[in-house]
Amino acid sequence: MRDVLTWGEAAPPDGTMGVPGARGRFGAYGGRYAPESLVEACREVGEAFREAWADPGFRGALARLLAVHAGRPTPLTPALRLSDELGVRLCLKREDLTHTGSHKINNVLGQALLAVRMGRRRLIAETGAGQHGVATATAAALLGLEATVFMGERDIERQALNVFRMRMLGAEVIPVTSGSRTLKDATSEAMRAWVGATGDSHYCIGSVVGPDPYPWMVREFQRVIGDEARAQCAAELRTGVPDHVVACVGGGSNAAGTFAGFADTAARLVGVEAEGGAGAARGRLGVLHGCRSLFLQDGDGQITQAHSIAPGLDYPGVGPEHAHLRDLGRARYVTVTDDEAVAAAVRLARTEGILPALESAHALAWVIRAAGDGELPAGSTVLMTLSGRGDKDVSTLKELL
Repeated sequence: MRDVLTWGEAAPPDGTMGVPGARGRFGAYGGRYAPESLVEACREVGEAFREAWADPGFRGALARLLAVHAGRPTPLTPALRLSDELGVRLCLKREDLTHTGSHKINNVLGQALLAVRMGRRRLIAETGAGQHGVATATAAALLGLEATVFMGERDIERQALNVFRMRMLGAEVIPVTSGSRTLKDATSEAMRAWVGATGDSHYCIGSVVGPDPYPWMVREFQRVIGDEARAQCAAELRTGVPDHVVACVGGGSNAAGTFAGFADTAARLVGVEAEGGAGAARGRLGVLHGCRSLFLQDGDGQITQAHSIAPGLDYPGVGPEHAHLRDLGRARYVTVTDDEAVAAAVRLARTEGILPALESAHALAWVIRAAGDGELPAGSTVLMTLSGRGDKDVSTLKELL
């Protein structure tokens, strides 16, 4: 594998989340560490995305789909009862209310339109919690494409509802039986499948990971979260900008999209990882799935297995831009345990009538903890992205509660 040169614009030194620098880098992270067989395919995706993102026609078509099919803009919901209990003003950016039930549809509709523009007939994807797989199957059905989704055998067992949804939408779901049988291995198998099908297939990666241009491209497709929230906070909050902007982080796409709307403000950015999958908080420099970032590793530098009750956070690393934001001190990354996440999900359900995905519950768990120990001063304003709804996690919660 080799890291090849892409375009040469410099990344903003203050971490304002602009175009990546030379070789698709965010500081020391990113790049295109791809097998020779994928170098040309990644280059084509990068060129096609740059052209499309500069084309008002493409941007307009995506905006229309996001409005009439995905249901954007999503609302900003004040969590009134929970805010009173915590002593802070908490507002939820409701990505759970999009069509398919999570933020994943924002990125997938963008990539599916790009695939059509490039003349590709099939989408290849990986999925952990199943939400990215459902979004990919949905976009493929909408645009007349085929869809092949790789999913770890363990995740198939705990996310049976989403597997059924994907198949109902016409997607082929391929179980991955190697390794941990979770998201990391599903990603590896999806990339291998793309090697032999670059001529007619587009790899629709689900997070801000992978070889350049994917971390930047996925962040830009998810930027709609932060841009909408910025405008909504200006109307909802007296100060206009919240004191804290909080989102859960696995690979980190919902957080990257949210942070992009506030990176040039005084808001404190907080990414919340699973205790057992804390790439940004405890990872070391390494290369996985085509990019250089922070990953959980053993003493010999081998990638170790992550764990989270939330399948979408069950990834042993973090996207390269998050690693860069951490180094700059622009964003802080903290961890939450399984038990804290489950308790937060229950509390939101019983105070606000909202059942969050267990991934999103990690972000809420940190807000609850930080308000309780004084890290969030009384009266603070907090924007939290509620990245998905909890229907998919009912079986897991039923076993625990």
